[in-house]
Amino acid sequence: MDNKKRCQWVEGKEEIYLNYHDNEWGKAVFDDKILFEMLILECFQAGLSWITILKKRESFRKAYDNFDIEKIIDYDDNKVEELMNNELIIRNKLKIEASINNAKIFKEIQKEFGSFSNYIWGFTDNKIIKNTEENYQTKSYTSDIVTKDLKKRGMKFVGSVTIYSYLEAIGIIDNHTTECYLY
Repeated sequence: MDNKKRCQWVEGKEEIYLNYHDNEWGKAVFDDKILFEMLILECFQAGLSWITILKKRESFRKAYDNFDIEKIIDYDDNKVEELMNNELIIRNKLKIEASINNAKIFKEIQKEFGSFSNYIWGFTDNKIIKNTEENYQTKSYTSDIVTKDLKKRGMKFVGSVTIYSYLEAIGIIDNHTTECYLY
């Protein structure tokens, strides 16, 4: 274990959590494939701990055809049943069905905006929102408006807390605390 000071939520956690914090969380993402994967994972995380999702991430990648959106938008009842029987992922039928639905809407957004990245970063004019521990929160004005728009488009499992977490994960909101070496 190194002596780096990190955000308090990750201190003393498992290596998988440390790696996620150090190498992914809060880093600006513009690649639609990663943006899609993180959106699907965040929606599955709703009501669960993120460590649960991290530990199942590789299984999700295999079960979801490496998050190939072209394949996911064509998932049928047989594929839903296959996913429901996969003990290595979260087997929640509503979330599985939502992931397929959300893939279709993600694709529509890509067509409308040229990329999902253009869409999601457009909410902040391509700027990172830098927060400090003094105003740390679990939702914000930005997550509220993104949520409202995604729901209007028909996405499911995209409440403001989930979207806030998503915006943190993809680097639109930088919530590294002031004592963290990544601040």
